[in-house]
Formats: sequence, structure tokens, C-alpha cells
Amino acid sequence: MMRASCVTAMLLVLPSLVRALEVVPVAEDVWAIVGEKEQRSPENLGNNATFGLVVSAAGAVLIDPGGSWKGAEALHAAVRSVTDAPVKYVINTGGQDHRWLGNSYWQAEGATVIASNAAIEDQRTRGSMQMTGLRQLIGAGLDGTEPAEADVSFDAEYDLELGGLSFEIRHVGPAHTPGDAFVWLPARDTVFTGDIVYVERILGVGDQSSIAGWPLAFEAVEATGAAHVVPGHGAPTTLAQARAHTYDYLMNLRGQIGALIEEGGDIIAAPNVDQSAFATLEQFDALAGRNAQTAFQQMEWE
Repeated sequence: MMRASCVTAMLLVLPSLVRALEVVPVAEDVWAIVGEKEQRSPENLGNNATFGLVVSAAGAVLIDPGGSWKGAEALHAAVRSVTDAPVKYVINTGGQDHRWLGNSYWQAEGATVIASNAAIEDQRTRGSMQMTGLRQLIGAGLDGTEPAEADVSFDAEYDLELGGLSFEIRHVGPAHTPGDAFVWLPARDTVFTGDIVYVERILGVGDQSSIAGWPLAFEAVEATGAAHVVPGHGAPTTLAQARAHTYDYLMNLRGQIGALIEEGGDIIAAPNVDQSAFATLEQFDALAGRNAQTAFQQMEWE
């Protein structure tokens, strides 16, 4: 296996598609593969997210497969920049496109895919819509992509042992998507959060999200006490920054919308609630208003 110090030099000679993916050392034999924080595009092949890689004595585990067949292929090139170990397992941390639409590529490579039952149901529900949306966004980059479900599923907990490492996969409830799960790797003091945690950019509260469940999922991540956090979007971080950019944002939004509802306000006023404390996060202008309206729709029935 090549050491982390070789990563930058290797990426300079890899195809341009891989240059959108930054391979960042996190802990011993643990990397974050950091994609763009912007929209899906033909250049990023749907890989506008952060992925995780762990190498053990018996092979590698990839946290999330990429947003398309070609996106998974680009991820594989990034993996090969640090190890030639085969990817034995791929964990889907949720139902968002970049959390599962690369599954078929990895299954063809011989990997076993793991996902929560709630994530699989969400993938079934939104898969056709995601494929249609991706065709518009990444065009020919979607060629070869065939939606494929996980080989192994679980309700709330699944423990994976590989090469002397224990991966504790936990789904505690809905967050950004109904089936969001995190992966706790105690031996490396690292947690992979999927879309439960966003840093550097504002999170997105969509129709599939749970404004009530998301803070609880974050609290479960935080309870690990992990020294290293690999988020779903953004660079590797700490629990303190994860709380500041995700949990604090969610709680501020809940507080602001709750006050608006108490005052008898309506959904038209929701985008005007005060989210200014988070205005420095990327994509704030694009998403803050929509987040507020979606939060209002959900909270008025709580």
C-alpha cells in the first residue's frame, strides 16, 4: 500500500476526472475522498460529496459508491492512488444518488454492498426521479449507470469485521434522507457520517428530509466522541465544527420557524427568518430560503 504522502503526486498524473476528488489522509489507513460542494455536473459525474476509504489487512471498505457508474470508476481511480487492495465492501449511508447509484460498478468488481432497509426503500421510491435529474445534470456521464440495491440490509445496526477492524454501522432514524446511517470505526477514532453532517456548505432540507429527526441523528454521531469526522459534504473535520455547521444550523432553523408558527406566520414569511449567523456557509443564498419553507411545512404539523 502506498503511503498518504504519495497521494498528491499520484493525482497529478491521474485522468482529469479524478482531479475533482481530493484524497485526504484522516488516520492510519483511513482517507476521506472529498468531492466538489457544488451541483452535480458532467465534470464531477455526480460525485459532489465526500466519501470514505478504510484499508485493512483483508481488503478495503468504501463508504459510499459514487453518483453514477462513471463516478464510481473515478472513485476507484482515487482509491488506487493510495492502495491496490481490493474493495471488499461498500456501505451506502443513505438514499441520495451519490450514496448508492454507483453500486452496480462495485458489485461488478466483486464488492458486497451494505445499506439500511430504510435507505433501500428510499432508493426504490426516488431512484427513477434521481436518474431523470442526473441525466439532465451530468448528461453522458450517466451512461452505464443501472440502479442496484444493496446485497446486505439491516434495520438499525450492522457490525462488519474485516482484517481486524470493526465497523459499527448505525441507522438511528431519518435525517437528510429517511435511511441515513453513520459508520463508527473505534480503532481509528473515526466516524463517517454520510449526509448527517455537512461542513463548509449549508445543508439541504428537502422533502425527503426530517427536520425533527436530523438533530437526533447528529446527537448519535456526536455520542461516539470521535476525534476524526468524515462528513457527507466538505473536508474531514472535528465534532465541534460538525456541530457548528450542522446541528447548530438545524436548531437555529427549528427555533426560528417555531417562533414564526407561534406568532401565526405563514409559509410565505418563512424564507425571511433570521439565518444570518450561517451566511458564510457555501450555497447559503441558494438553499436557506428553501430550507426554511420545507421546515415550516414539516413543523406546522408537529
